[in-house]
Amino acid sequence: MPPRVFSRICRQPRARLWAVAGVAALAFLVVLEIAARRYGERGPLTNQAREAVFAPASGPLLYAGLALTMVVLTWRQRFVAAGAAIGIDLAFALVRWAAGATVTEGHSFGNGALWVILGCAVVALTRRTGPDRVLLLKGVGLGLLLVAGRKTGDAWLLITSRTRPDVLDPYVATADRALGNPSWVMGRLVEATAPVGPHLLDWVYAQLAVAAAVAALYQLRNVADERRFPRHHLVRTFLLIGLLGPAVYMIFPVVGPVFLYGTGAFGTGGEEWAVATIWPDALPPLAPPHPVTYDGVTPRNCMPSLHTAWAVTIFIHTRRSPRLLRYAGTFWLVATLTATLGFGYHYGIDLLAGVVFAVTIEAALRSFDRGWDRSGTVLVAHGAAVFAAILASSRYLSLEMARDPWVFGPLLLLATASVVHGYVRATRRWEPAPAAPAPQAEPRLEPAWTPAAQGPVGAKSTTVHSATGR
Repeated sequence: MPPRVFSRICRQPRARLWAVAGVAALAFLVVLEIAARRYGERGPLTNQAREAVFAPASGPLLYAGLALTMVVLTWRQRFVAAGAAIGIDLAFALVRWAAGATVTEGHSFGNGALWVILGCAVVALTRRTGPDRVLLLKGVGLGLLLVAGRKTGDAWLLITSRTRPDVLDPYVATADRALGNPSWVMGRLVEATAPVGPHLLDWVYAQLAVAAAVAALYQLRNVADERRFPRHHLVRTFLLIGLLGPAVYMIFPVVGPVFLYGTGAFGTGGEEWAVATIWPDALPPLAPPHPVTYDGVTPRNCMPSLHTAWAVTIFIHTRRSPRLLRYAGTFWLVATLTATLGFGYHYGIDLLAGVVFAVTIEAALRSFDRGWDRSGTVLVAHGAAVFAAILASSRYLSLEMARDPWVFGPLLLLATASVVHGYVRATRRWEPAPAAPAPQAEPRLEPAWTPAAQGPVGAKSTTVHSATGR
């Protein structure tokens, strides 16, 4: 971006915060790029740049990003943008076919969507001015942030696997006995529904970002007409969860039951790294837990379950949508919870931590938007305290939790429910009260006669009045 254009944008008060946030995001991506390069892997910036030419890792995600960008466009411009994206993808497909380059990983489409998003940025900087330029840049930034969030998460997960050789799964598996070991139970149920159940759950689990984009599109449907974004929407919470969650992975590294007690997944892990290949058929023996060394490839991405946190966010933000979207949000939440447990990616406590994590971040963002007060501060502090208590008890009280499940199990559930209940109660108070309908004035009937119209006493009036005043 030319310096003169950037300075002109930053002088606009409403755009200054967006400019600062953009610079901070770019700096964060550069740091992750450098960190990934130190471990011999491509970082988020390199991976994103490659998708302009090579097969994208996720074509649906790129088109979801394009859809978010198009919320600032008119319907005619949306049709042009979508047509251009499809046309570019067809051109890429023809070139790959002519060159004999087969797509072995990722998707054969999505390059066109990225090109159109970048083209919108060029149009904003060269053809738009004033508020129109700022609005289009916001749309481009929103689409690119959704796409970059996936690359940022991949880089974070790489760092967790290389910097945290020891995992704390034995502690979480022991503490999970207080909840009845739901991962082992759900794992057997999902296996019983094969092949339909696992295929459906795998698709739901993999396309969570696309589901979030669909819900966000409904929230942002009026941006083009109103020429502004709503104060709060799903994408903000979704991205902040993805930014903060991996930091917790560094503090509490856990790989999941299918890895430490099974044969692994996603091409990582394996029997040589597992302490026992018993998931989901048998529980690990109850013994004092201790850290276990695992491979340097599998991400330590269990505590908290970010898939659960994202699904909870989608559920929250679809409550005021049409019935179909409400049903879809509920389905995605239930299916995501089933998949995370049934595939052995998470323990039950991970899911509770994910729920508290999502609700606390959502409460913090809404409190920031409306202005911090006592109710918002107490709610966020309560959520943070419960989240910290779940992590601390899983690490330091796991054996006691396993020995007294009828005490600690209800306590875990009640603590999680208290955060959810507090959020629901607080947000209901925050919502503006519906305006009372204005009282309608009763029609005033003009009297048929008045004493003044009678004239002298005893005289008859010569004027006749009707109820309508004629």
